[in-house]
Amino acid sequence: MTKKERFNKVFPILEQKFQVPITALNYETPYQLLIAVILSAQCTDVRVNIVTKELFKIVKGPKDLAEMDLKEIEKHIRSTGFYKNKAKNIQMCSRQLLEKYNGEVPNTMEELRGLAGVGRKTANVVLGDIWNIREGIVVDTHVKRLSNRIGFVKSDNPEIIEKELMKFIPKKHWFEYSHYLILHGRDKCIARKPKCEICEIKEYCKYYETNLKKNKEKS
Repeated sequence: MTKKERFNKVFPILEQKFQVPITALNYETPYQLLIAVILSAQCTDVRVNIVTKELFKIVKGPKDLAEMDLKEIEKHIRSTGFYKNKAKNIQMCSRQLLEKYNGEVPNTMEELRGLAGVGRKTANVVLGDIWNIREGIVVDTHVKRLSNRIGFVKSDNPEIIEKELMKFIPKKHWFEYSHYLILHGRDKCIARKPKCEICEIKEYCKYYETNLKKNKEKS
């Protein structure tokens, strides 16, 4: 089975299961989503939502973070981890938005990646969720794990994974693909103990085929 054929089997199953995907991060404006995604690095979405629920009560736009004392920002985001670096990034990012874009979040990959704390993954999330623009595929820990397990890629490098996936996944599905794998990674394909026996896509999964199905046949 080719990667394209495997994708054509897996994607419809996940599409039927999850329907219209939405981001797990809570936000009301493009700016709030941008800040939330920056904070989500090496942190769970659940934790980020707890932090931003309080943060966004006092931060309504870039001007608020741009003018806030750095120590104050650190205090608010401490529990997201790497808080000192994140505090510097979201403050600098806010100042850049004010200076270059009149406080608005830009809608191109190049402009977004020019902002402090914004890498390709963050830019892809913002472009996809806010403007439905597909510049690439978001590769987080879930997408990396599942793409390898299913048999789509053999790499731990997010940039290599993204390039490989873009070769056979139709552009119209780039945004949904990431969301579906993130949701499936939380539901069935858990990192330490995947629920393979009750997984909806097990028949098309390399991990199940090589690690469980063969062992089951031997026993």
